[in-house]
Amino acid sequence: MAKNEEYLRKPEWLKIKINTNKSYNRLKHLMRDKRLNTVCEEAKCPNIHECWSERQTATFMILGGDTCTRGCRFCAVKTGLPNELDWGGEPKRVAESVEIMGLKHVVVTAVARDDLKDGGAAVFAETVRQIREKVPGCTIEILPSDMKGDYESLHTLMDSAPDIFNHNIETVRRLTKRVRAIAMYDRSLELLRRVKEIAPNTPTKSSIMVGLGETKEEIVEAMDDLRANNVDIMTIGQYLQPTKKHLKVERYYHPDEFTELREIALSKGFKHCEAGPLVRSSYHADEQVSQSAAQRRIKYMKGYEENTGEKLSKLPF
Repeated sequence: MAKNEEYLRKPEWLKIKINTNKSYNRLKHLMRDKRLNTVCEEAKCPNIHECWSERQTATFMILGGDTCTRGCRFCAVKTGLPNELDWGGEPKRVAESVEIMGLKHVVVTAVARDDLKDGGAAVFAETVRQIREKVPGCTIEILPSDMKGDYESLHTLMDSAPDIFNHNIETVRRLTKRVRAIAMYDRSLELLRRVKEIAPNTPTKSSIMVGLGETKEEIVEAMDDLRANNVDIMTIGQYLQPTKKHLKVERYYHPDEFTELREIALSKGFKHCEAGPLVRSSYHADEQVSQSAAQRRIKYMKGYEENTGEKLSKLPF
């Protein structure tokens, strides 16, 4: 098959259902009003209409906006010098938005901030604390960079007690240098292992993209590497080229191949695996929290509804 993506026509199963309903449009307006960025928009997630229209989860991108210090060749987020940090305001705005939207699960990610000594860990932690204070029942997943292996900063981040820790290896070992900028395959694995050492009961999660030239054997090897470092959850999705400047798609995987990969992952001992052409790291993230976190969320939602007489599923946004 030709390696030039221009000659690879997208198959039928990659067609995206557009649903710009009232909920989606109001949520988009809220993001602009609160001066917030989401990876849903900046990374051109194909599931944005599904997630925003159903208003169950959203992925906020913190640490200064839509500009990243790294230039990964798969990512649509622009590279450059990020804006100045809004240490107090941004965590508060995120928490207020989560409350207004009535989210039951939120993912907090960020542009890589290699210009900061702690990689932005303190702001991450404060954002988690602010959400906890505003919406105690909302479960929280964090998706940070590798912070260049600064494990003191990792402790700062984990002190905020997120419900899920997510860090993506993105691709197989052989392709890492070509696909990712600055990040290292083994350093990402070590980060995930250290999280388990710090917080053994916190689910850890990672993701890979397929269609970049990897082999099935390499995908299975990546699964084994993640399980060897006690990763609980894995997501597998199709790489889609954001612009002509990014890496080209080598091939498109059929849905049946994703089903097979999911079965292999579960047989390896992953507690949960999402695999499919449009699956991204945060896809159905609310279903992946631990039982204790889910129970806390349900208890809060019942209490809210009893006290206010208003269904969380029927809030304005």
